[in-house]
Amino acid sequence: MTETVVSSATRELVIGPNRPFTIIGERINPTGRKLLAAEMKRGDYSRVEADALAQVAAGAHMLDVNAGIPLADEPAILAEAVQLVQSLTDVPISIDSSIVEALEAGLGVYQGKALVNSVTGEEEVLERVLPLVARHGAAVVAISNDETGISEDPDVRFEVARKIVSRAADYGIPACDVVVDPLVMPIGALANAGRQVFHILGRLRDELGVNSTCGASNVSFGLPNRSAINSAFLTMAISAGLTSAITNPLHEEIRTAVMAADVMMANDPECARWIRANRAPAPAGRGGGSRRGGGRRRRTGRGADVQPG
Repeated sequence: MTETVVSSATRELVIGPNRPFTIIGERINPTGRKLLAAEMKRGDYSRVEADALAQVAAGAHMLDVNAGIPLADEPAILAEAVQLVQSLTDVPISIDSSIVEALEAGLGVYQGKALVNSVTGEEEVLERVLPLVARHGAAVVAISNDETGISEDPDVRFEVARKIVSRAADYGIPACDVVVDPLVMPIGALANAGRQVFHILGRLRDELGVNSTCGASNVSFGLPNRSAINSAFLTMAISAGLTSAITNPLHEEIRTAVMAADVMMANDPECARWIRANRAPAPAGRGGGSRRGGGRRRRTGRGADVQPG
């Protein structure tokens, strides 16, 4: 099975089908967050700092960092945000931009092996992004659309993914360093959006042998109770082969769904993480105090949480 290795300066993370599912925190993204965009534009990163720490505390294994702000110096802002986040936490980062100069700026200051988000199947994009990824020894997210747009035919999207994997190999980037995003469409607008993704995921796993990711929240756009939809989508997508997702770890439903899926996929040995997270607390008076007879009750437990990688 394919394993994608990314890292910070001090921590390595392995994404793969036989590993616990990788949660990539989505919150450091000014798209649709006017206050965050305004703050980042004027050099105020207090909300970035808070979002980084909160997501890692909630269980994110990686953080996506985006600085796509209209009429702003995106390369400079992205580089500053990447440096700040790396000073706060040792989880690896997904450097997220559609601007090649911004990706280059982020990679220039990054310590470790980053995940570049992203490259599409458009020729111009392939020719600009893939050499950059190869030069920095990074991994890359492959978005399965090209000059023709996003096809509603999942087999067409799969062929775009195949093309990107092949072109990456031409630049010395192995398939294990290409993480494919099959593109999740809003299911409120396209009823077969979920089935399309599940179909592509199976082919990515079985035919291309690559890992996968997606912007999981896209599936629920425009619908009420979005966390419930996102959670159901994630559990089904994981069973179809999805190995990571950019999502919000602050939502308890998401964390629970991912943890349960790890149990079902045999990626939580002996259900250890599930038990630790859900074990009922000991009744009052049964702690570590002394007992009659002079003995002391000693509680035993398992080791640290098993994280991807």
